[in-house]
Amino acid sequence: MARGGPPELRSLARPELDELVAGLGEKPYRARQLFRWLHEKGAASLSEMTDLPAGFRERLAAVSTLVTLERAAEQRSTDGTVKWTWRTADGRLVESVYMPEPGRKTLCVSTQAGCAMGCTFCMTGTLGLLRNLTAGEIVDQVARANRRLVELGEGKGPRPLTNLVFMGMGEPLHNYAAVKAALDLLLCEDGPNFSHRHVTVSTSGLVPAMRRLGEETEVKLAVSLNATTDEVRRAIMPVHARWPLAELMEACRTFPMKRGRRITFEYVLLRGVNDSDEDADRLVRLVRGIPAKVNLIPYNASPGLGYEAPSPERVAAFQERLVRRDVTAVVRKNRGRDIAAACGQLAAAGEAGGAPRPAPEPRSVVDR
Repeated sequence: MARGGPPELRSLARPELDELVAGLGEKPYRARQLFRWLHEKGAASLSEMTDLPAGFRERLAAVSTLVTLERAAEQRSTDGTVKWTWRTADGRLVESVYMPEPGRKTLCVSTQAGCAMGCTFCMTGTLGLLRNLTAGEIVDQVARANRRLVELGEGKGPRPLTNLVFMGMGEPLHNYAAVKAALDLLLCEDGPNFSHRHVTVSTSGLVPAMRRLGEETEVKLAVSLNATTDEVRRAIMPVHARWPLAELMEACRTFPMKRGRRITFEYVLLRGVNDSDEDADRLVRLVRGIPAKVNLIPYNASPGLGYEAPSPERVAAFQERLVRRDVTAVVRKNRGRDIAAACGQLAAAGEAGGAPRPAPEPRSVVDR
C-alpha cells in the first residue's frame, strides 16, 4: 500500500482482503475468489476476473489499486536459464532468474531495487538501495514468471515453478515486513501454495531479523558467509562491522531448526582472498555442530570489481578439504553467466534513478 493511498490488492494479507470485500457489501466467498485470482492464477488486471460481477470489480477499482509488473526484458542463456527484468509502476527495474533442472523449476526472486549492503564482490551492491519492494511486487515476480513459463511451454499452469529462492537483488531481511508478508501469500493454500521446504531466504547476516525469520516462518535459511576471519569478512562485507562472526555464528547455532531444516552457508570463492587451505580448515570449525551444508560458489566475474575466481583445481581442493572433515559441501553450478544472471551479477542495467555508483578499488583485503 502506498503511504496515504488506496490499498494495493496484491499486497494484502487474506484477512485484510476479507475486510475490504466485506466493506463493499460482498459475501465472504467473493474474497476467496478474488484472492485466488490474485495469487493462484496471477491475474494481471481486474478485467481478467470474469467470474466476479462487473459491479464488484468496478467498486474494487474505485477503492483499491492492482499493480502488475511489466516485463521490460527477457534474456535466455545457453544453459536454459532465463532472466527477466521487470519494470515497477514507478519505473524501477528489478530482475528475477529462472533456473530449470530435472524435477525442479526454481525462481530467484528480488526483494529490493538495488541493495544497501555494499558487498564488494556483488554488482547489485554498486547500485545502492533505491527502494524496498512491496509484498505485492515480490509475489508478482512469481506470478509473472509462472504465466510466462506457461507461454514458453515450460510447464502447465497455473504454477510451473516448484521452488523459490530469495537470493536476487537486495537483502531480504533488510525488507523484513514485506518479505514476511510475501512468504505468507506464497505459502497460502488458496494461493500459489508453495511448500516451506521449497522456499529459501538468504541473508548477508542481519542477526536480529534471522531470529525473527526462524521464529515466525518454517522456510529455509541461507547465510552468505564468504569469509572465515573477521578481518576478511569486514573488508568484503560491510554488514560485518555490525555483526561479527562470533555473533553471526551464535545466531546460526540458535536458529530454530523446525521440521528438520538446516542452514545453507553460501561461500563465494575469491582467488587469493578466502580460498586457502587455512580458510577451509577454519570454515570446518565455524560450522561444526550446526545442521548445515556449504554451497561453494566460484566467483562470477563482474566488470570493475577487481576479483577473480579460483582455478577449478583450487575449488576442488577446497571442497575436498571440507568433505574429508564431514562437512556437506557442494560446488554450485554457475547458471546464466552469459546473460549476467549468475550469483552476484544482477544489476538491472539502465535502472531508473541513476547510474550505478563506482565499484570499489580492488583490495588486498588483508595480509595473509
